[in-house]
Amino acid sequence: MGAGPQKTYTVQKQPPAGSCHYQYTKNKEPLPDRTCTQGATSPAVTQANLARTICRKGGYTKGIRPPVSITAQEKKLNAVSYGYKGSLSDAEYDHQISLQLGGDPNDARNLWVEPADPGHQPGTGVNNKKDPVETKLHTAICSGKVTLAAAQEAIATDWTTALQSLGLS
Repeated sequence: MGAGPQKTYTVQKQPPAGSCHYQYTKNKEPLPDRTCTQGATSPAVTQANLARTICRKGGYTKGIRPPVSITAQEKKLNAVSYGYKGSLSDAEYDHQISLQLGGDPNDARNLWVEPADPGHQPGTGVNNKKDPVETKLHTAICSGKVTLAAAQEAIATDWTTALQSLGLS
């Protein structure tokens, strides 16, 4: 569990240079190094308060997201941790457990430079097949089909199998 939403954020220390290694599925989808990026949840989001947090009308994530002035610095540092050599404009500094699933906004254990998906055309910005999975999990949590903890565990374990592991595919 991370610290949760903060009034002000500071740049978080990242793992040492070259200490993190991407994993790839058989379909060549990127996964983070579970030693470096195991995921961290926010103590502000619980199963009991979903209606007031991630499931509330009007959104939750915008008000807790760290500013770009912080995440841009962290993204550069994390790229060094992972040995990422591509263009940072084609990679996403991504929450392993997304904010819409109650992930911690700025815990280094929950953030990683996610490379572009297979077939991405360099220079065209971020493409990320993980985002629709996060949205489907969010919908399933808010409709009561899965628990918050089950969705968080599934996405943190392997986002490419999260829906299937929860019977949502």
